[in-house]
Amino acid sequence: MFQGETAITIDDKGRLAIPTSYRDVVARECGNQLVVTYNPFDAGCLYIYPMPAWERVRDQVNALPRTKSVSRNLQLKLVGAATFVEPDASGRISLPASHRNATGLEKKAVLLGMGDKFELWSEQSHLAQIRQTLSDDDLGDGLLELQL
Repeated sequence: MFQGETAITIDDKGRLAIPTSYRDVVARECGNQLVVTYNPFDAGCLYIYPMPAWERVRDQVNALPRTKSVSRNLQLKLVGAATFVEPDASGRISLPASHRNATGLEKKAVLLGMGDKFELWSEQSHLAQIRQTLSDDDLGDGLLELQL
């Protein structure tokens, strides 16, 4: 289970260091195998999945009917853009330049633990998301029962 927010620096070679608090979990739970792909819902963000979680998502997305454009779009952004990465001895992973460019990821970024995966946000996009607030109109009936 990944949770928490970490300010991350992406070096000139496009590498970021997995926070030390997650390195043992990544090594143990997914054999140091991660998958980087696009977030199909929010610009400025990449998903980083541990291999077991990724395989479940990949199989569900690939099972969608290719005759629907929304299915093809998900398949393109999630499966077609998926890149396998392994942390090096220093716990760093390399992000493809195409992924960094498409999402606007530069030197400063934010890594969020989101349960079964990480989200890697550009600093600007993360700030914009955090500054958004929810109104009563945004909350459906299912969310009204939450005791935050």
